[in-house]
Amino acid sequence: MPTPTRRSLTLVARLAALAALFVTTPAARAGTTDVVPAATLTEVTNFGTNPSNLQMYVYVPDTVTDRPAVLVAVHYCTGSGPAMYSGTEYASLADRYGFIVIYPSVTRAGKCFGVASPQSLTRGGGSDPVGIKSMVDWVTGTYDADTSRIYATGISSGAMMTNLLLGVYPDVFKAGAAFAGVPFGCFATTDGSEWNSACANGTITRTPQAWGDLVRSAYPGYTGPRPRMQLWHGTEDDVLRYPNFGEEIKQWTNVLGLGQTPAATDTPQSGWTRTRYGGTGDQAPVEAISLQGVGHSLYSYGVMGPLAIAFFGLDDDGPAPQPPAGPCKVSVTTNAWNTGLTGSVTITNTGSTTVNGWKLGFTLPTGQTITNGWNATYTPASGAVTATNASYNGTIAPNASVSIGYQATHTGNSAAPGAFSLNGTACTAG
Repeated sequence: MPTPTRRSLTLVARLAALAALFVTTPAARAGTTDVVPAATLTEVTNFGTNPSNLQMYVYVPDTVTDRPAVLVAVHYCTGSGPAMYSGTEYASLADRYGFIVIYPSVTRAGKCFGVASPQSLTRGGGSDPVGIKSMVDWVTGTYDADTSRIYATGISSGAMMTNLLLGVYPDVFKAGAAFAGVPFGCFATTDGSEWNSACANGTITRTPQAWGDLVRSAYPGYTGPRPRMQLWHGTEDDVLRYPNFGEEIKQWTNVLGLGQTPAATDTPQSGWTRTRYGGTGDQAPVEAISLQGVGHSLYSYGVMGPLAIAFFGLDDDGPAPQPPAGPCKVSVTTNAWNTGLTGSVTITNTGSTTVNGWKLGFTLPTGQTITNGWNATYTPASGAVTATNASYNGTIAPNASVSIGYQATHTGNSAAPGAFSLNGTACTAG
């Protein structure tokens, strides 16, 4: 798609921005004007419902895209909105790509976001998520921002809040990136405490369904699309221990109707292991990056921010590029009836070397579950599925093909699967 057009602030808007500077300084915070100074971190007051007295800081670049996207960047414990602004590269990325950044800031002692109370875990519950939602509404109303491109990211306490925002407001946020967090609801307490040692120590484990139910309970009755999630964690995290990473993966794959088997696994940098669920490209439904030997302070300026931006799709105005097709082609046909269907899949080796042993990854549409198959073993039965060769068909010579098939139930969507990859490499659809 074409590069988004940008519009500079008009002379009138610049004059309004200059006026706003004088009413948003510490000496005069009675209110704000409609426009904040461009390319300047600015505090906004009177932005809407704010039950926990959060502060709002916003960064608007000199030029923004038409109907800009909005990124909420949430700080860590002991941090602040200005610290998140200066310690991450999201403002400079906003300068480059034309989106707007909101930096919420906690005013309570400890400077941690509220992620433990029943109020914080419920839509409209009267805690931090409500104030952050008001900030988003202020920006979308003031700048005619694109309400279909609202994203959240955070570090530590901010990562926990990212999980909460995506759970409480799935109709607001398109995707999130959580750096060293815990699953939605893991930190919940009933005694008013803001700290949950069992969760922090990684001793709370649940099934994917149970974790997913916690998210779904935040907004009962919601049946719309759910946001994508990118997760980061260091294996030596001694504050929010590493088992939380696996529990987050369980939660968000379940929320998005995916299985636990990755569609793709790679190593983008030494010591990193990246798994993608439900797709193989830069905008897979769930992406999880494990950092070997890294502790809680894992965020690396200039390295991780751009990868989060790519996951969101904010580095252009269209879908992120998918990996180039590998030396394989996959064709598939389905035949459906009532609540059942059969799928016939043909894998062709279009490369110049023989494939010895293969695993075919693909994503079943929501509501489909494989009940039996032939010429391969299929795990899991739904979501991101991996078909593994049988003992008699593991070799595919150049230009040769293998045919496999399965029978499945469906709940109304009988479409063919997609996002095929052979041994982790994307295939051309035939």
